[in-house]
Amino acid sequence: MARDWRELAAALGLEMREPALLQQALVHRSYLNEVKERGVRDNERLEFLGDAVLNLAVAEHLYSLFPDSSEGELSQMRAHVVRWDTLAAVAERIGLGRYLVLGKGEDLSGGRKRPSNLAGALEAVIGAVYLDGGLEAARRLVMRLLGPELERLAAGQPVVDSKSELQRVVQARWHQIPRYRVVEAEGPDHAKTFTVEVVLGEQVLGRGQGRSKKQAELEAARQALQTLSRAS
Repeated sequence: MARDWRELAAALGLEMREPALLQQALVHRSYLNEVKERGVRDNERLEFLGDAVLNLAVAEHLYSLFPDSSEGELSQMRAHVVRWDTLAAVAERIGLGRYLVLGKGEDLSGGRKRPSNLAGALEAVIGAVYLDGGLEAARRLVMRLLGPELERLAAGQPVVDSKSELQRVVQARWHQIPRYRVVEAEGPDHAKTFTVEVVLGEQVLGRGQGRSKKQAELEAARQALQTLSRAS
């Protein structure tokens, strides 16, 4: 059962003028599939908006923080900060899964810990805060949530492209190139989630999810690198 959304608002320091926005940000579409409750909407539209606001806030911060970086370098850093595994980890840290309103089936199957649910809900919360308090309120929340990642970049920690690193590792060990395949694409066009596997021959090395195929491939590669590291 979901915990009271007001606890989340207090934990994040939010004073919502329209509390219904934050409540909607926590509603997963599986809940609407099982409960036909009048006036209740899922969080996918807010997730779409929050994704855009998140990207703008992070891009603006990186633009100021790295005045000598090229467009490509800034894009790579932004992708590193806003990727789904990062957002899911942030959501896990603040306990966001405890507040999600899920259908019974989704809840029983581990939906409160599913990275796509957590990352999507976090973006939806950012979208809700933007609609409620404007860009500055959303920017403050983004900086509070993603501050550690941004600080690591500011300290000069290198941004590793997991696909490039995986290809280097696989070629060095097996003299082959890993392949990526889309195994699932679900959700409406404006909020589609892709699931991708990275394989070597018929062996699945990693599996990832993302809003785009590229995001999902990067996550699959990251998972594969973790698996190979544990096995070595």
